[in-house]
Amino acid sequence: MNVRITPKKFNGSFKIPASKSHTIRQLLIASLADGESVINDPLDSLDTQSCLSACKKFGAEIDEQRAGERIISWKIKGNNGFYPVACKSSGELPVIDVGNSGTTLYLALAVAGLQSQVIEFNGDEQIQKRSAKPLLDALTGLGIQCGSNNGCAPIKIKGTWKGGKVILPCPTSQYLSALLIAAPLAPDGTCTEIEVPLLNEKPYIDMTLSYLTAHGIPFETNADYSFFKIKGGSSWKAFSGAVPSDFSSAAFPAAAAAVTGGEVNLVGLDPLDTQGDKYFFEILKEMGCDVKVNIIEGKQAFSVSRKGSLVGGTFDLNKTPDLLPAAAVVAAYAEGDTTLVNVAHARIKETDRIAVMAQELAKLGVCCTELPDGLIIHGKGGLLKPNGQLINGHGDHRIVMAFAVAGLGSPVPIEITTAESASVTYPGFLELLA
Repeated sequence: MNVRITPKKFNGSFKIPASKSHTIRQLLIASLADGESVINDPLDSLDTQSCLSACKKFGAEIDEQRAGERIISWKIKGNNGFYPVACKSSGELPVIDVGNSGTTLYLALAVAGLQSQVIEFNGDEQIQKRSAKPLLDALTGLGIQCGSNNGCAPIKIKGTWKGGKVILPCPTSQYLSALLIAAPLAPDGTCTEIEVPLLNEKPYIDMTLSYLTAHGIPFETNADYSFFKIKGGSSWKAFSGAVPSDFSSAAFPAAAAAVTGGEVNLVGLDPLDTQGDKYFFEILKEMGCDVKVNIIEGKQAFSVSRKGSLVGGTFDLNKTPDLLPAAAVVAAYAEGDTTLVNVAHARIKETDRIAVMAQELAKLGVCCTELPDGLIIHGKGGLLKPNGQLINGHGDHRIVMAFAVAGLGSPVPIEITTAESASVTYPGFLELLA
């Protein structure tokens, strides 16, 4: 599906949808728990629906509560561990289709290693190109049988978890989060020790550890998270609560205000949440935006506006690679160079986002220099010169949303392909821009 974006100033107050990262973690934890959990105000997107489907196939009973089209809550009856549901007709265990959700794939792979039946995971074309080899190597070292095509889906997993000491480099933090969620459920008497020589996206580990702490699950680690020790025999507890709003989604309406000189109030964001993508508001401040935290109708809201010019800067995105597309678009409207560094792992997301942003920004007359670990955007104060070519969204939700934002400040309308992928994390975003 293509979408045509017409230039306009972007203003308004918007409730930011729930965090995808929190939603998927809560779904998995509730499915692993013994008892009934209630997840209020979850994110209802393509990725979270993929996780929901996977949890059902692993044996969780899930009841959706709706108000019209909106999901109010999920009631989830866990079974104190994942016990896959066999296909009724054949008796065969199901294939878990994670769609486009890398988070679901990586976290569920580790959990599948807790039981002794063969489970197969698959996904869409992008998922089949995203290797989980470091995670699968670590799982193999813990006694789990793993079969794949060089780490890519389809992947077969067969436990059980025997424990031991493994080395796990983490170009994506999701590999480590996977082991942290699953290892406590290993049999009593086992011990999982993890050496982590490389860790990107550290705030997501803070997020995962916050759940272990809240559920009273013991673990040992050091200050830089280069080592973890987790004993088996623990369990996840049933819980009830709301999902925090998503800072990575909030980046796009915030960027729209920055690009167009508008003003937005983004409601529901908690500045104390563990999400690293709240760093985007610091980026906007340094680039010339006015950012405040207000109270609107009793809820916290981030207010973003701009009266002067945007200016370039240098920003380390190692902890927050998902911010690269939105930051690059804002940089296209800034005076001078903006350098986004220490973010080589942006190349192994749904697309090579460094290369894709450089390629597509060139169609708007914005020159970029690719670095091995980042991108330099040579801004000219928003003097874009679109060449009339279609912007290719590459089926990547963050690329599509970034260029939708870029189109708001363009001198002429622009058209973007694969616009439907925005629903992976932010359903309704394109309608919001209209």
